[in-house]
Amino acid sequence: MIGPGMRDALAGWLDHQRALKGAPQTTIDAYARDVSGFLSFLTGHFGESGGVAVLGQVRVADMRAWMAHERGRGIAARSLARELSAVKGFARWAADRHDIEISAILAARSPKFQRKLPRPLSEDAAKQMIDTVGDQAREPWVAARDMAVVTLLYGCGLRISEALGLTGAQADMGDALRIRGKGGKERIVPVIGPARDAVARYVQICPFDLDPKGPLFRGARGGALNPRLIAKVTERARLQLGLPATATPHAMRHSFATHLLNAGGDLRAIQELLGHASLSTTQAYTSVDTARLMEVYAAAHPRAHGA
Repeated sequence: MIGPGMRDALAGWLDHQRALKGAPQTTIDAYARDVSGFLSFLTGHFGESGGVAVLGQVRVADMRAWMAHERGRGIAARSLARELSAVKGFARWAADRHDIEISAILAARSPKFQRKLPRPLSEDAAKQMIDTVGDQAREPWVAARDMAVVTLLYGCGLRISEALGLTGAQADMGDALRIRGKGGKERIVPVIGPARDAVARYVQICPFDLDPKGPLFRGARGGALNPRLIAKVTERARLQLGLPATATPHAMRHSFATHLLNAGGDLRAIQELLGHASLSTTQAYTSVDTARLMEVYAAAHPRAHGA
């Protein structure tokens, strides 16, 4: 339990994340869980009376105690690093508004963990996944819907949230899509013919009226399509094809980036297509051998050309 002052501060920060930074609801929910857990720990340490000012009483030893408490609950290093990041974000926001000294919170070091490199599918496996997804559902319109979504993930490099966030107004895709991604950032994504055709087929046989302001992809009862349904249909397809557990909807986006780079695509152009804020994120996102990366480096770096 946390006191009313802390609850109000947390609610204010979450509103800030939602309104000004455009964080999706899933991220907001994760932030709420992570930070409320930390604040509950502080309440046990300092009591409820201090309100948000308690953040200024936190010392390095308190941060270590909280992190040890989380590890004792079975929280993995990767998840604890995510929790700490949310806690620091909240603390910065609170410090700016209440003139609180939070150096001990900001000084806490994130636990080390080995980052899992993405495992994209081969080109053949990606194509097989799309075809097999289209064979899973009994109802033709559902099969067409699932195939259209997965084709957008691979053909346009969309996140699942971005694909399912499309509206009826975007049913006629044309040559490009305007996508609002993480943090509310917009980007233009070219639409390849197979993706446009897959969506057009779904639109043609969908039994629901696709209102311009409503979701493009619908569930069985006409509401917005739940991303878990796409996860389930891709899981069935991967089992049928004998693909590894890493063959998820998100792996289709990884595959999009990797296959573009392997085909000679420019790393910065791929960064723009994916909507990554950092080039290093794009580099980690793509799976190419060292020789190919050196080719990209040699072609792009000015020193390689005697500049």
